[in-house]
Amino acid sequence: MQRYFFHLQNRTHTPKDAAALLSRARQLAGSQVVVRDSRVSGKYIEFDASIPDSADADDVGKALAAISPVESIEHIVDRHMERDEAIRHAIELFNDEKYWSTHEALEMVWKATPAGEERDLINGIILVAAALVHGQKDEQEICMSILRRAMKKLEKATGSYHGIDIDTMADRVATMLNTGRIEQFKI
Repeated sequence: MQRYFFHLQNRTHTPKDAAALLSRARQLAGSQVVVRDSRVSGKYIEFDASIPDSADADDVGKALAAISPVESIEHIVDRHMERDEAIRHAIELFNDEKYWSTHEALEMVWKATPAGEERDLINGIILVAAALVHGQKDEQEICMSILRRAMKKLEKATGSYHGIDIDTMADRVATMLNTGRIEQFKI
């Protein structure tokens, strides 16, 4: 089995539709494809799926296109990137509302960073991305719980980190926690 993320254009759906979209994708993809999750952002409907080695991801994409046109198909494989490249890539992913992939891109950086303030900051950014993944699945309470953990990691940091305005990020997280409204934003 090979793992893929299918990104479909999102024109009308909200995270409240995630469960229904997951059910529909499972019907369309066929019995040999495992569609394990769906996430709905402002830009995409994202399906996390595994397909048999003998199957063609494009064929699965064509089946899922009955929901909405396919924007991209990403084969999920371990990729080594240098630290700065991984952080730049994670920022691009975050700003493209691909929070699961953001989390994955930063995790290898976090693991390679010695204990201390920078490691906590990276963990805080990862937690924000993880929280927004749950927001895309309409899991409000889980999202807020993770945002509270992220805030504890971000509260020690200020200024800029690889171009990310940490003060603005912390303000956005605090606003979500205070209002209870999940909002996507760019970093």
